[in-house]
Amino acid sequence: MSGIIEVTNLSFGYAPANPILKNISFEAPSGTFLVIAGPNGAGKSTLLNLICGALKPQSGEIMLDASPIESYSAEALAAKVAVVRQESVPIFGFSVIETVLMARTPYFSAAGFESQADRDIVNDALELTDTTRFALRPLTNLSSGERQRVFIARALAQDSPVLLLDEPTSFLDLRHQVDIYDLLKTAQMERGKTIVAVTHDINLAAQYGDEALLLGMDGSFQHGRTSEVFSAEHIRNVFNVQVFAGNIGRERFFIPLGKLAKDSRQINTGPNDNNT
Repeated sequence: MSGIIEVTNLSFGYAPANPILKNISFEAPSGTFLVIAGPNGAGKSTLLNLICGALKPQSGEIMLDASPIESYSAEALAAKVAVVRQESVPIFGFSVIETVLMARTPYFSAAGFESQADRDIVNDALELTDTTRFALRPLTNLSSGERQRVFIARALAQDSPVLLLDEPTSFLDLRHQVDIYDLLKTAQMERGKTIVAVTHDINLAAQYGDEALLLGMDGSFQHGRTSEVFSAEHIRNVFNVQVFAGNIGRERFFIPLGKLAKDSRQINTGPNDNNT
C-alpha cells in the first residue's frame, strides 16, 4: 500500500466478542475522493472515528502519511486530518468568521492572537465555500445548508491534507446536496485534498467519488473504483433490496424498489445488472 491513508486488517467492535468491522484493508491515495457506503450499523461512522484517532482498533493497523496513527499527538493529527460531523450543532453566540477562525487556534502566536496569514487562510476558506457574504452573521441564523458549508470552511481553514466527512448532506434538499458535493470536488481538484465521505446516497457517491468502500452488515466489504463497487448485484446483496440500474451517459444510477413499488414486477432486477 502507498496511500495517505492505509488500513490493514482492521477490526473493531464496541463489544469485543462482536466486532462491527472485520479485517478490513484498503487505502486512499493522496488527492483522491473516497466514498464509504453501507447500511445503518455496518460501521461507517465507526470507521471514520478510527481513521481520525477518536477510537482505537482492536486489531490491525491504520497508517496516516506513512506513520502509525497512534504515533501522532493531538496537534500533529489535527494538522493532517480535519473532520466534519453530521449537521453539527451551531456554536451559540459565535459568528461565521469566528467559527471558521477557531480552526486556526493551534497556529496562533504565543500571545494567543491570529496572524495575518491565519486571517488570509480563513478568508480563502470562506470564499471557496461561498460563505463570505454572511461572515458576520451568527451561525444560529443560517440554514442547514449554509451551516454545513461553514463547517466545511472551518475544516478547510484547518489546512489539513485529509478531510473526513460523516454524512455531509444529511437533512439537505437536492440543490444543497449537489452544492456540497461540488464544493468537496473543488477542494479535491483545486486544493489537492484527500476527501473521505460517509454517505447513504449511492448515486451522488458514484458521480463524485473516485473510489468506494462498501461495508456489509456481516463484516464483508468491497473496495475499488466506484464503477466496480457500485453494481446492482453488490447493492442488492449489501442492502437487501431490489434495485433498478440504468445508465445516463457514462454514469450508472440506481433506484431502490420496494415490494409495493409501482411497476416493480415489470422491471428486470436480475443479477446480470444489464437494465437500461
